[in-house]
Amino acid sequence: MTDVTATTSDIEEAAGVLRAGGLVALPTETVYGLGANAEDPAAVSRIFQVKGRPPSHPLIVHIGGAEHLDDWVGHVPATARLLAEHFWPGPLTLVLRRGPRVPLEATGGLETVAVRVPDHPVALALLSAFGGGVTAPSANRFGSVSPTTADHVRAELGDAVDFVLDGGSCEVGVESTIVDATGEVPAILRPGGVTREDLEAVLGRPVEVPSTSEVRVPGQHPSHYAPRARVVLVEPEKVVVEAELAQELGHRVGVFLPPGFGGAEVKAHAVVPVPGSAAAFARGLYGYLRELDQQGCDLIVASVPAEEGLGLAIANRLRRAAGPRATA
Repeated sequence: MTDVTATTSDIEEAAGVLRAGGLVALPTETVYGLGANAEDPAAVSRIFQVKGRPPSHPLIVHIGGAEHLDDWVGHVPATARLLAEHFWPGPLTLVLRRGPRVPLEATGGLETVAVRVPDHPVALALLSAFGGGVTAPSANRFGSVSPTTADHVRAELGDAVDFVLDGGSCEVGVESTIVDATGEVPAILRPGGVTREDLEAVLGRPVEVPSTSEVRVPGQHPSHYAPRARVVLVEPEKVVVEAELAQELGHRVGVFLPPGFGGAEVKAHAVVPVPGSAAAFARGLYGYLRELDQQGCDLIVASVPAEEGLGLAIANRLRRAAGPRATA
């Protein structure tokens, strides 16, 4: 995290906005969230209105520490307790049975609730000053690229947000890992900042990543995390050829140039060299997509990394960004 600028008075003011039923954009280690008082159904409903998010899509409740988990959920299995102890604060969201404090507006009408403790000093200070839970999906229009700076939030949502807390650039850069922890056999419903390998090391057994799930959670829409430009995914060795062909056909092409192709000359409108480190790629991913939109690209050619470690989350986000979009 860099350039944290939120002051104590900013945090107190933001807490007051939440108490009054307003919306606060807050930094986390993953992406910026659009926060509301988790116990205020009207405030929670306003999140859906501002984002243009279907009300059936559940939100994540952010809490100030693992010691508060039992205040928000109906039952905590031993496996969930173990994961919370190891990974909170951090980019892990646990799906558990909803407790009575959580309104159905926050869960998309479900009897489960997604909960996490963010690992960002500004977010934790806000949760402490507010003294309650904060529902906070990403602070952007539904389906579009998530924000990783306060400027991204301001550019996309503007005056629809009552207060923006600036906590610098997000350290992880992709959303939290969502784990179905309602039973003793957890499953990853959305890969993210805590890797599959991290979870397996703690649990001592394989963790499944099912392609579909009966449990609705954020980030499952076929087209999600998407820039304005259309995203096309090809094998790494075909990226340059596909990009140059599309450019010749009249597209303004942006290219995610895979590691190992750094010296290649690519005839395209804009080129983004992909970092060799998965952590650096994840941190920069949404910024790269926004940058290519800003440069006027109408097509982005990319490839997915190896689906291990953070590569699993990056591949998931790129596939969603390339997913089928609704047509008018």
